[in-house]
Amino acid sequence: MEFLKFLFSVILFFFSVISIQAQDAKEIVRKADEKMRGKTSMAEMVIKTSRPTWNREMEVKTWIKGTNYAMILIQSPAKDKGIVFLKRSKEVWNWLPTVERSIKLPPSMMNQSWMGTDFTNDDLVKESSILEDYTHSILGDTIINEREAYLIEMIPKPEAALVWGKLVVCIDKKDFLELHTRFYDEDGYLVNTMYAYDVKEMDGRLIPTRFVMIPEDKKNQKTEIIYKSILFDRNIEDRFFTMNQMRNLR
Repeated sequence: MEFLKFLFSVILFFFSVISIQAQDAKEIVRKADEKMRGKTSMAEMVIKTSRPTWNREMEVKTWIKGTNYAMILIQSPAKDKGIVFLKRSKEVWNWLPTVERSIKLPPSMMNQSWMGTDFTNDDLVKESSILEDYTHSILGDTIINEREAYLIEMIPKPEAALVWGKLVVCIDKKDFLELHTRFYDEDGYLVNTMYAYDVKEMDGRLIPTRFVMIPEDKKNQKTEIIYKSILFDRNIEDRFFTMNQMRNLR
């Protein structure tokens, strides 16, 4: 009887440790997400796509509010100028000014390349929630760019229809910066790796200002996102994120 009590207490302790670790891992991911997102953010970025035979550069403006609203405006090159992506909750829309048409992107398109880059539609507009759609666990510690970091595994919840089969994220222990992320498919194969560089203070907040996405099986191919500027926690009304605003954004 005493042995059964002991065994039961060990099992309870084991599951309580797992529960605490999961909560801690989710809290670490939440802090890293909020570090780059803020309550709101308005950013200007350059996106550089490199291929073996060509290079392409885009200038982009973004407006983000919480996890439900996002707007992305392409400012250059000329042939793409005026293209807009709008996220409202789980809906993602795309405005094409050349044909004056708005298109609702189905969930099946979230794993497709965003504007020919190595980022997916979901990577940019974030239809999925890294907090609510994944189960988080701490795998251990590591060092990235001379910074001590948590190594966190993120597994999609069974009910979540997501692009990736697993993410492994390295988050700085001191400043909660996402420094390195590995993207795996449903079969466990590594697909992409994202590196974060050039940690700087922008609008009073220390963040990586350059992200590089490199496909695992495509040589001499990568996409860089470089932040030119970003403002956090400025007021953006919900009514900014409308279909009408998307069509008239300049």
